[in-house]
Amino acid sequence: MPSISGGKFVILGGASQVGSHIAEQLLAGGAREVVLLDNLSLGMTETMQPMLADRRCTFVRGDVLRLNDLFDPLANADGVFAVAGIMASTISENPWMSLDVNIRGVQNALEACRYQRVKKVVYSSSVGVYGAPEDEPTDENSPLRWQVTPTASVLYGASKVMGEALAQLYHQRYGIDFVALRYSAVYGERQHRRAVMGGHIADTCERIRSGQHPIIEGDGRQVQDYIYAGDVARANLVAMESPVTNESINICAGEDTSQNRIVEIVTQACGSSLRPEYRALVITRLPPTTKQGYSRDKARRLLGWEPRVSIEEGIGRVLRWVDQQRAKAA
Repeated sequence: MPSISGGKFVILGGASQVGSHIAEQLLAGGAREVVLLDNLSLGMTETMQPMLADRRCTFVRGDVLRLNDLFDPLANADGVFAVAGIMASTISENPWMSLDVNIRGVQNALEACRYQRVKKVVYSSSVGVYGAPEDEPTDENSPLRWQVTPTASVLYGASKVMGEALAQLYHQRYGIDFVALRYSAVYGERQHRRAVMGGHIADTCERIRSGQHPIIEGDGRQVQDYIYAGDVARANLVAMESPVTNESINICAGEDTSQNRIVEIVTQACGSSLRPEYRALVITRLPPTTKQGYSRDKARRLLGWEPRVSIEEGIGRVLRWVDQQRAKAA
């Protein structure tokens, strides 16, 4: 399996939050070369700037929908992190393009890997493949329950299932090793606000720092499994170096946290006495639930991976990042 130290790695979707955290850890791990490929339709150059200050890291403007854009950057690459994708929060705005990116874009990435003989692909999937969770726990064998899931989330989850199936096909036909990592609600520094769940944390920090009451939808008892972006990135590196292949693995905290608790932690971290403002619940994504129960047993068993950053520590890091962004804008 590819070794991070001394290797060349390409991140498709390198201007994304997760992509930038992967790049940061690759450089810290001694990678010889890191290529960030992005079309900048959703990602921002600012996200990549800290990594591009290192001359081992380069940016290539390219699109996963254009196969020819991928061949040269992937030349002599040891591994590829396929992060590029359209999120459930925006997929309904342009379903044709979104499904193209999430399905044909993955196929293009795999085809370029086949052509350039890349050893391994780590694919960014999602717990969206389960739809509305009902099992306890929700593990990698749980089905996609789409019947009670909002349309945009069904399209998103199904597109991730297709991406995983394409990776399996290329493994069977061409021997390309892969691991699909199913993320729960990712949050952290360099947060993009299209991520409805993770973005809520940064938005709450911003509102309180601006002297506004934090917003809670419904009664606030609905939960998410929040996973820190740095822990997600570390899972990507562990999966790349691991002999594990042809597997799909949950990357999650394994812990449900309510919206009420998130606002409480942010308020305390800000040293604020502002009380939350409750608003009507808008169901545009998965139906609210007071139990998710995502299992991370397989990640521990196969990869030896467990999250290291608690929700309290992670929110503190997001707050510091928000403060830095506010200082720059002042």
